[in-house]
Amino acid sequence: MTPQDCRLIGAPVQTGTNIGGCLMGPDGFRTAGIVETLQELGHKVTDIGNLERRTDVNPSHPNPVIHDLAYTVGWAHVIQDAGYAQMQDGGFPIFLGGDHSLAIGSLPGVARYAQEQGRPQFVLWLDAHPDYHTLDSTESGNLHGTPMAYVVGRPGFDGVYPDNPAPVPQENVCMMGIRSVDAAEREALGEGDIAVYDMRALDEHGIVKPLRAFLEKVQAANGMLHVSLDVDFLEPTIAPAVGTTVPGGATFREAHLVMEMVCDSGLATSLDIVELNPFLDDRGRTANLMVDLCASLLGRKVLDRPTQSY
Repeated sequence: MTPQDCRLIGAPVQTGTNIGGCLMGPDGFRTAGIVETLQELGHKVTDIGNLERRTDVNPSHPNPVIHDLAYTVGWAHVIQDAGYAQMQDGGFPIFLGGDHSLAIGSLPGVARYAQEQGRPQFVLWLDAHPDYHTLDSTESGNLHGTPMAYVVGRPGFDGVYPDNPAPVPQENVCMMGIRSVDAAEREALGEGDIAVYDMRALDEHGIVKPLRAFLEKVQAANGMLHVSLDVDFLEPTIAPAVGTTVPGGATFREAHLVMEMVCDSGLATSLDIVELNPFLDDRGRTANLMVDLCASLLGRKVLDRPTQSY
């Protein structure tokens, strides 16, 4: 892979859920050696540190179950600005979470840059959940369940979340690993154009064919590709450090295959690695695995993988 100018953006967000610990996520990735790992692969790595949320925003919404709205929106503003700025400066932003509500900021930031370059933005969403609730449909009030609905321009976010100047077309989104979907999300996805591959589809047909087709679509459009990797995409027995475990996730081999295929395509332009909760980890095994997957996305081949012990 061509050497990248990687920019690590720490986003210690945990307001999207009610389980504490994700605020330690960015430092968990650093402790697991993400800087050194990427440098060993020949990339330039700049760690810009952890962002600080804006405190001058106070949005409201009538849905009474929503919690921590101002905190989440304050984070979204600074994450969006940081991602856009790092793209403008020629960087490959890697957003270190923090829960998946950070995508409320990361995706609009990179999509804004793509729009200015006259290139379409694509998203590979690797998650157990589609995170496709609107502010009206959420029944838990956990805002980490809303990013993709907002990013593709579903109604109900105007005046609450930051402006979204470059919504990602639904047909430019591919979700893989989905296995926990609420009724409102299922209905909305059924009416839209997002390509959704749940674990049953991947079990029946494999992961290579649909991923290859999606990457070919990105390449044909000269698109920019954002990869959003949630810990709960993975089988919880190999990645326990997440507050939203769902059995039946991607295996070690499947996850690395996805990352290596994306690497081979040369299409990735930005990355989220999210939902790491070090408080729930087992001797750092989840953090190490996520860093290893990041390395696969950025050029490490299977023959180069180091032996790990736990």
